[in-house]
Amino acid sequence: MKPSAYSAASAAARVPAQPGAADAHRERDVHRSGAPDRGGDRGRGGSEDRARGAGEPVGAARGEHTHSEPPVSRPRVVVQRSSVRGQVLDALRTALLSGELRPGEVYSAPALGERFGVSATPVREAMQQLAVEGAVEVVPNRGFRVVRRGDRELAELAEVRALLEAPVWLRLSRTVPAERWAELRPLAESTVRAASSGCPATYAEADRAFHRAVLALAGNEQLVAIAGDVHRRAQWPPAGAGRGRAGLIADAHEHTALLDALIAGDQELVRALVGEHFTAAR
Repeated sequence: MKPSAYSAASAAARVPAQPGAADAHRERDVHRSGAPDRGGDRGRGGSEDRARGAGEPVGAARGEHTHSEPPVSRPRVVVQRSSVRGQVLDALRTALLSGELRPGEVYSAPALGERFGVSATPVREAMQQLAVEGAVEVVPNRGFRVVRRGDRELAELAEVRALLEAPVWLRLSRTVPAERWAELRPLAESTVRAASSGCPATYAEADRAFHRAVLALAGNEQLVAIAGDVHRRAQWPPAGAGRGRAGLIADAHEHTALLDALIAGDQELVRALVGEHFTAAR
């Protein structure tokens, strides 16, 4: 029996079978319980239900009691979907850096969804994010094409990184005590290990982590976010050509050299190393 019908029956059972005022009381109880009228309001009730939309408890629009019906847990669905999207996004970024997704090639969301064991929706959402970052471009009715990065674009990104980060590094070198710099030693050494693996994706993550930790010392969250976005953009290899293991190792050792100079408080060496690091960045 439906909740409204159950309420109506209960109300009717409680009201004495008396004429006159008792009938009026019974009629009011039935209406309060949410039971539909047996007359002309029956058709109107269906349209009201449709107007409220599927999944909404009966009577919710009028603030009536709904017999403790559990609400639809919509936030939980959104969080789960976001988690899948994030995992797919990380996997796509790794595939880009490793060369599995080749520049110039077009990939469809359904095909990539089969590859990752998910539906096409989180893949499409992740690809849209990569399009915002400039790693892919939308091809209508086909999918997404991995962009070809040229030398000029990479040089421009390196210049933007230098403009954002280099002045901050130099300012921090004059204000941050040696013990704070020493705390970053594990991150610098992590970049060396990642470079030795020869995996561009592994190194890219360690590289960003070290630079993010340095910039965080400035206490400017907007700077960390914007510089991190530019850094990520600059890591996509041009036409699938990677820097090679030797190039990654050289870049990683610049981190440890910079950290040694910062701990020692050698301002001139820090200035020279910062300039070299960001000039050589791709």
